[in-house]
Amino acid sequence: MSRILLVDDDISLLKLMSMRLRSQGYEVDTADSAEAALNRLRQQRADLVLSDLRMGGMDGLALFEKIQAQWLGMPVIIMTAHGTIPDAIQATRSGVFSFLTKPIDKDELLSTIEHALSLTRPKQKREWQSQILTRNPQMEQILIQASTIATMEVPVLILGPSGSGKGLMAQTLHQASARRDQPLYVINCAALSWEALDQELFGEDGRSGIFAQAKGATLFLDEIGNLSASLQAKLLQVLQEYGQGTAEVRVLSASHQDLVAAMDEGRFREDLFYRLNVANITLPPLCARSEDIPLLARQALDGYKARHSDCLAMGFSPEALAMLASAAWPGNVRQLSSLVEQLASLCSSPVIGVVMVESALSGSSGGIPSFNEARAEFEREYLIRLLRTTEGNVTLAANMAGRNRTDFYKLLNRHAIEAANFKPKS
Repeated sequence: MSRILLVDDDISLLKLMSMRLRSQGYEVDTADSAEAALNRLRQQRADLVLSDLRMGGMDGLALFEKIQAQWLGMPVIIMTAHGTIPDAIQATRSGVFSFLTKPIDKDELLSTIEHALSLTRPKQKREWQSQILTRNPQMEQILIQASTIATMEVPVLILGPSGSGKGLMAQTLHQASARRDQPLYVINCAALSWEALDQELFGEDGRSGIFAQAKGATLFLDEIGNLSASLQAKLLQVLQEYGQGTAEVRVLSASHQDLVAAMDEGRFREDLFYRLNVANITLPPLCARSEDIPLLARQALDGYKARHSDCLAMGFSPEALAMLASAAWPGNVRQLSSLVEQLASLCSSPVIGVVMVESALSGSSGGIPSFNEARAEFEREYLIRLLRTTEGNVTLAANMAGRNRTDFYKLLNRHAIEAANFKPKS
């Protein structure tokens, strides 16, 4: 059943249209202001929003802009009086699905709604979605977006904080695509040295490597922001040569870094960014989807039990789940999964209780960092130590590190370290 959010500051019209839409089988929620509508959407996602244009406070067009910023792709239909038709036409140019003139014609209303829903209605949940559990409105909207993007033969950039599930989203996109019967090749750009990464991506001649193996399949480049300038140039050249036809390679990429800021700072090529960012998906941190934490905790426990037949834990107490849901989770889903596995391995009863969770959370100190996070922190501290030792002399510090001066400066730029800060004060 499709859910429609009806927004109008005319209470009598809200009641009349609600009755009309419910009689047609729609689930209807109402809001008497744009602000109330946004609050409703944060609690439960709608399949379509039907809003008046002129309302007290925020108007319908401003509401549409807010919706698009938070729930990209959710269709919005604007209702307008005769005198505001020019405004409504401008609204459709901004991306509003359609507008209807008051008094609303019943047949036109229903046909417009059904047309909008037919274009955006999510397909029945399939196996490829089964690993992404959610009841969070933002994540539900992201899954709808992903189901559309997956079928497009274009590069996709997946953004989000470390541990938020970017790799899982890449697998989901691949499984939902026409290439699902072909392999998904995964390269972690932060886990290899630049020399090894060069060999892996481009091979001996700079034109083969993984791209030759992955023709007709999908290539996932994780932590794309870690590529050196020379590797970025090579990747751009290969993408331009191979194209994105069905017989070539589809590239998915991901980063936890702010690549727009990296472009502004000269650390990431603008032309490569736009080549990779034809479509994009941004995953929220776990703290923004706390209602999903019980689902994800049970999923992690089920996964652990499937791998360890001697696991005694069968579930969590309600208090334990509540404590997990209220934790901060700076390491996101990865940290939650790691902690659940720790609890399952230590549990000596069928139920993981609140005392165990409290003890594990207090001892986690924010969770074990990922390998990439730990390596980046070590690298940062190492560079700072070198510069302190050499009092900001970059040439000497580069020699001590066994790197040339140019590469050393690139390392400093990557970690936003200024050598001048380490020179003695005059």
